[in-house]
Amino acid sequence: MYRNIKIKNKDGNTINMDFRYSKMPDKKMPLLIFCHGFKGFKDWGCFPYMFDKFASRGVFTVSFNFSLNGTDNEKDNPVDFERLDNFAINTFSKELDDLECVIDYLEKHKDNYDYDFDNLMLAGHSRGGGIAILKAAEDIRIKKLVVLASVSDFYRYGEETKRIWRERGFIEVLNTRTKQKMRMNITLLEDLEENAERLNIKRALGRVDIPTLIIHGSEDLAVDPSEAHDIYNGLKSKDTSVLKILENTGHTFGAVHPFAGTTEHLERVIEDVISFSM
Repeated sequence: MYRNIKIKNKDGNTINMDFRYSKMPDKKMPLLIFCHGFKGFKDWGCFPYMFDKFASRGVFTVSFNFSLNGTDNEKDNPVDFERLDNFAINTFSKELDDLECVIDYLEKHKDNYDYDFDNLMLAGHSRGGGIAILKAAEDIRIKKLVVLASVSDFYRYGEETKRIWRERGFIEVLNTRTKQKMRMNITLLEDLEENAERLNIKRALGRVDIPTLIIHGSEDLAVDPSEAHDIYNGLKSKDTSVLKILENTGHTFGAVHPFAGTTEHLERVIEDVISFSM
């Protein structure tokens, strides 16, 4: 079953969510919330396929777009960056607050669906993995954590980049798929500096005391596989956590956008996440 739901965050911006689930007789399903990454969205490439597979195997799956991710979140399934004005003003803290809104909504409405809110698993890809780690460190409602090709640090900007950023008030990144120049305002850098403690992933890992699954491709050119090792080594919960490096695959485990079919490595990721959730 599939349902699209839109809610408002505290700033009045739209958080666009998808629920995917199967009817399980006399059984509450484990609940998974998935966070997309930088220049990502819930309907990117293989994500809907992956979420459908989770749901078909008894995992109540919630995916969502961060409110300022750059897509038009008034649409059900936006796949184009039509709101670059929003992308420009997005910050890490706003994404954390969006995620909290999603969790709060699911807790408030737990009696309306067949998910087990007390079996809440948070998952994220790339930058979304970093957001998931930070939230897991500060929210005791989260019982398991999954990070796919995740960053281990948001402090990824060199001194020259920061100088230009402050001087111009923004920097631009190229979306190599759409060829759009995507502006990031100085507010993102200011957020990183002003909220340095909350946004420090490496420190947060020392407070993550729940089972964690870390999966990374050995040929990831976007986020070096060494960051997966940094995440595992930083966890408080190493004894109940698993690190898997998949050989001969990259940042999206062989999947592309638009979706062109599954891959052996993607299927391994799907199976590992499902097994971990049960």
